[in-house]
Amino acid sequence: MASSAKQPAHLNLERFGTVLRVTINNPRKKNALNRQAYKDVCDTLNAANRDDTVNVVVLTGTGDFYSSGNDISSIIAEDGPAEEKLAKGNAILRDMVRAFINFDKLLIGIVNGPAIGIAATTVLLCDVVYMVDTAYFYTPFSNLGLCAEGGSSYSFPLLMGRSKASEMLLLNHRMTAEEALRFGVVADVLKRDEIESKLWPRVLEYGTLPVGSIIATKKLLNRFQRDKLHEANDSETNMLSERWQTEEALEAIMKFMTRKSKL
Repeated sequence: MASSAKQPAHLNLERFGTVLRVTINNPRKKNALNRQAYKDVCDTLNAANRDDTVNVVVLTGTGDFYSSGNDISSIIAEDGPAEEKLAKGNAILRDMVRAFINFDKLLIGIVNGPAIGIAATTVLLCDVVYMVDTAYFYTPFSNLGLCAEGGSSYSFPLLMGRSKASEMLLLNHRMTAEEALRFGVVADVLKRDEIESKLWPRVLEYGTLPVGSIIATKKLLNRFQRDKLHEANDSETNMLSERWQTEEALEAIMKFMTRKSKL
């Protein structure tokens, strides 16, 4: 195993032969993603897609959380006019989601803990997702006065059916690991201590599979979906820009930040 020489601020990159493990590493904020982290994930996926020595990318998180989602406090703290910040943030978000959609090789998510908001929607763009039994998916967009993101307005109904997707995206439902397995959202559920002992050896074996075959079959699997995911991503980021500027969203976010500060 060899680690990357230059590590992004909130990502840990490790190479295991043809397998690249990308670990979200911001434990102080439960692996929340700020805009630099979005850019780093985007750049890492795009670089791995071009790298002939990488066959598999694995996404996971440090500690007890996969990721608590968007680091809203970092956006509020940024300098500059609100419109400028929104435009910049939306462009970075759109590009990161595009990198997930455009990834041609095997992309695996190992959800080691709660995956919230953009973390949940993007990890479910992976080809195969494994989940620990104590984890959950949570997309509280309406609680924040915002809207679906990460391609979820298309991918969630496709994965889990319209009713369950609506419960997730409209009604802030927390999907447990058992429920995710029952709905076919994840491939397997395991204990936390089984990630290294049981799952990781299998992942390393996946790295030895003929990558051309993986790419060819993935192209067939995704031939009807990729354009629709891009369309969803574009529509979502446009709508998100509108939502951020509404009084309803600003009030909901302020309430969220106030509750968070009291914890």
